[in-house]
Amino acid sequence: MKQSIVILAGGGPAPGINTVIGTIAKTFLAKGYRVIGLHEGYKGLFSEDPNYINIDFFLADDIYNRGGSHLMMSRFKPSDEDLEKRFNLKFFTENNIKLLVTVGGDDTASTANRLTKYLLSHNIHIQNIHVPKTIDNDLPLPNNQPTFGYESAKSEGTRVATIVYEDARTSGTWFLVSAMGRTAGHLTLGIGSSCHYPMIVIPEMFNKTNATIDKIVRLAVSSIIKRKIMGISYGGIIVSEGIFYELSDEDLKSTGVTFSYDEHGHPELGKVSKAQIFCTVLEAKLSQLGLKAKIRPIEIGYDVRCHTPVSFDITYCSQMAYGVWKLFKAGETGCMVYINPVGIATPLYLKDLQDPATGKIPPRRVDISREQVQNIIKYMLHYVGPEDYEAAKKYVANPEEYDFYRILNWERPEE
Repeated sequence: MKQSIVILAGGGPAPGINTVIGTIAKTFLAKGYRVIGLHEGYKGLFSEDPNYINIDFFLADDIYNRGGSHLMMSRFKPSDEDLEKRFNLKFFTENNIKLLVTVGGDDTASTANRLTKYLLSHNIHIQNIHVPKTIDNDLPLPNNQPTFGYESAKSEGTRVATIVYEDARTSGTWFLVSAMGRTAGHLTLGIGSSCHYPMIVIPEMFNKTNATIDKIVRLAVSSIIKRKIMGISYGGIIVSEGIFYELSDEDLKSTGVTFSYDEHGHPELGKVSKAQIFCTVLEAKLSQLGLKAKIRPIEIGYDVRCHTPVSFDITYCSQMAYGVWKLFKAGETGCMVYINPVGIATPLYLKDLQDPATGKIPPRRVDISREQVQNIIKYMLHYVGPEDYEAAKKYVANPEEYDFYRILNWERPEE
């Protein structure tokens, strides 16, 4: 029986997954291996009749540059009981599988380690190699290397946000845009700075004060006032959805939105439009202040996850796929494939990234202190400062409450 490898994808989609699947398949097929593609992530391994396909060259060649994932994905995470009672050991023995390739985030990688240890305890020796992906760019890869999918999602998000900004200029409107990113603001910052939005709000900006809806709204109003002083009647405000996960339950309830809650009692924020909520609250604030501005909400999220990968991600994902072969032949297991800045594939072990106390991989957040980020804040964004107080009194009685640096409790930089 031919030796086989199996590929599965867990979590949510990201541009480049098909590139990884297709390129790994092409590489291993050329070396004489059978390539199995497993549908529904890990769920397929806990079924008596797994849903899988045999990937041949023609399929691999057809999908490698497409968006989405040819292999159906799921967020299924097996429990210890699943592992003991429902794990399909026969799938690995009957198909002579030598390598499990997983595509996903840190949970997908951690589960792969659990499965291979369990297989080893039943005298089934396979290697596992993980290919890390997320459009949020929040996995802490060394040397600030991006995660695959981020550049493509940023590119498509920029296209949408640019069109929106053109509409703002054309119609004299302010658009409030919400962009994906649960724990980090990389995608929001990347899109907003690419489109020269006058206000960008990400969780990392609240490093000196608690994030509240009032502060977010005042940052938006600050930009609107500043542009009124400049004689500009339009603009764009882009807010990271991750801000919502920083807010208290009381603050969320103050929006007037009725949330559904998960089994842990947390509001299910993925079911609501964050842009619409902020838009509604901002309109109420402007009305209270007697400021006139037309506000419209736009959500950027699910529309960028399955976008066709840009050239960067096709090349990057192909290199990671070749790296899977390199690490496999070197006998590596329980690792992620990492492409360093000069293009060399090396193993990256979960233990080197995990917090020793929690076992979790801490997310890579935007470094607010970096010059690149500070330049965006100082030179691109429009907001009220002390030099604007007198002119701003035409619009608000207390302009200092809309001072960007005071809202965030930051020290004002010296020029």
